[in-house]
Amino acid sequence: MDWLRQLDPLWISYIAFGVLFTVVELTRPARRLRYRKTLLRDIAAALVYQFGVTTAANYICSPAGEFAKSHLSASVAALWLAPRVVVFYLAADLGSYWMHRLMHTHRLWRVHRWHHSPEQLYWLAGTRASIPQQVLFNLPTIAALPILAGAPGWLVVAILIEGMFRNNWMHANLTWRSNWLELIFVTPRYHHIHHSSDAELHDGNYGSLFTLWDRLFGTYLDPDTTRPKKFGTGEPPRDPVWMALGV
Repeated sequence: MDWLRQLDPLWISYIAFGVLFTVVELTRPARRLRYRKTLLRDIAAALVYQFGVTTAANYICSPAGEFAKSHLSASVAALWLAPRVVVFYLAADLGSYWMHRLMHTHRLWRVHRWHHSPEQLYWLAGTRASIPQQVLFNLPTIAALPILAGAPGWLVVAILIEGMFRNNWMHANLTWRSNWLELIFVTPRYHHIHHSSDAELHDGNYGSLFTLWDRLFGTYLDPDTTRPKKFGTGEPPRDPVWMALGV
């Protein structure tokens, strides 16, 4: 079955990334973690995310996806694919940047609060997401899909795997310092600033792939001079079930 052929590499990649990041975090941790305190909750959150949140969000977004597919252009499909992939990533990441900033406004913070709730940050903590958050983050990617008109199926799978890797990577608890890489791409220490319990810090470094947007729109915080002391929302404890539902 076609859907099984597409699903298998995603699950294989997810397990492989989990093993990889666990080994790296245990070998070169940026901070000491108490895995026993949070591991079971994060495994449960990851399972809910994989089988519940993404399924529900994809169902809700399916009309937008069908609309995007109906606007695929044969003339765009005739263009060289490589530069279109670059443009796709730029467009989708720009939309994601602004959507992320929108979620930090007073009216939409509740749909994003669950993602910021971990007080210990490591690769599995990044799977916390409410259904409304996932829906909103799906939209920029869907809007950019016509750029990939005519792309082979393997490329779509590769993009999904890259997104999975990136989510694990940016939340990973590992020692990594690379100023030249951060001129272009988000790294763990770059993104960890955004997860600080300090409200002034989690109002910066919104990028998920490129650091360009933070630099361009004035939300850049330099990892060399800005280091979070604690992670979390910085708010009084809330019921995790309600946070996970985005209410």
